[in-house]
Amino acid sequence: MSVEKSAVRSSLSALAQPSRRATLFLLPLALAGCVSRPQEPYEVVSTRGFNVSAEYLAMYGERPDEQFPLPATDLSEVDPRYLRREVAYPTREQPGTIVIDTDNRFLYLVRENGRAIRYGIGVGKQGMSWRGRATVGRKAAWPRWTPTAAMIARDPEKNGPWAGGMDAGLDNPLGARALYLYQGDRDTLYRIHGTNEPWSIGQSVSSGCIRMFNQDVIDLHGRVPTGTTVVVLNRGQLLTPQPGETFDEFTSEGASI
Repeated sequence: MSVEKSAVRSSLSALAQPSRRATLFLLPLALAGCVSRPQEPYEVVSTRGFNVSAEYLAMYGERPDEQFPLPATDLSEVDPRYLRREVAYPTREQPGTIVIDTDNRFLYLVRENGRAIRYGIGVGKQGMSWRGRATVGRKAAWPRWTPTAAMIARDPEKNGPWAGGMDAGLDNPLGARALYLYQGDRDTLYRIHGTNEPWSIGQSVSSGCIRMFNQDVIDLHGRVPTGTTVVVLNRGQLLTPQPGETFDEFTSEGASI
């Protein structure tokens, strides 16, 4: 068996049978699912051909308690590598730090004893245009989105109707939560946010900063306070806007987001 096939089989096996740590980590969600609805079978076969465990079905299941009831994420569209799990992650960063690895499409929330919670992410052009250290300056649940003047000029038919802002909701491109990164009192215009395009997780996408599954950004939002340190790793050459181009898809000074 080739190394590549072994890696793929290992990744799919991890999805079908989470580790003992992952099982403990997900137990409250699984129990909540048993109380609120008929018990799911232990494994469900997805259209990609691998078995999805009940723990992951609960983790990415519907969230009827949200301000805008959130449907389950279709895991048949998802590469299992990018599903949330606890992993070994030796680092000099302190527990509670967020580390964003833009090259490998992962976000880590550092924990004690060389462990971390790893989330899959999608990285937009703005996400590839900056690296450094910042802090979570503010957090928002179900944020509004306002396109910038540059976006409206570039595509008035698509973005013009939202010049006054798009209300929060399932169709809002910022998703269920947003974390806004600051350096001191200065807004970096760098965001961690949800998405209404779950298939884009693990991908390089044309717009936005760092996007996560809505269930994952809800989880992260609930775990980290304002003031949390964020380290953005970007090992490659930083993207710079071309003439007439901007990377401010989800940001605008004075915008209500």
